[in-house]
Amino acid sequence: MPVESTAIPEPTQEGRVTLRCGFCRTLNRVELARADQRPRCAECSRPMLLDRPVRVEAEDFGRTVEEAGVPVLVDFYADWCGPCKMMAPILDDLARRHAGELLVAKLDTDRAPDVAERFGIRGIPTLILFDGGSEAARETGAVPRERIEALLAAHTRIVPSR
Repeated sequence: MPVESTAIPEPTQEGRVTLRCGFCRTLNRVELARADQRPRCAECSRPMLLDRPVRVEAEDFGRTVEEAGVPVLVDFYADWCGPCKMMAPILDDLARRHAGELLVAKLDTDRAPDVAERFGIRGIPTLILFDGGSEAARETGAVPRERIEALLAAHTRIVPSR
């Protein structure tokens, strides 16, 4: 009599993201839907601040952005860029309003030129929305909040905030 085997489902990545602690630099797996519970770093026990943009670096980019189980909006910026500074409060607000359903990340193109080149960044600020590890949409230049919200609504299940 043949033996039937049942496949053991692989753990889902949905809703999870790997983030580097801003304090001790340890990588942590975080369930983004539990952002309101203020998850803490497994190493230093300091809070993982998910209600604001998180900084990613070249060595973290793949794990944090491309392997994320949630949509990730990446701001490719530079500290000296005036339009980038104008976008910062909008991105701060988006991260706060959509905490738990969207990760907002910032990548300094001066510190990670290889990543910027890989994604064809020719002007900053450039916002790229990643969903399922792939680029879903892109905006270059300082754009109004409504345009970013429309981009999110068109490419994710995120409903524009009021």
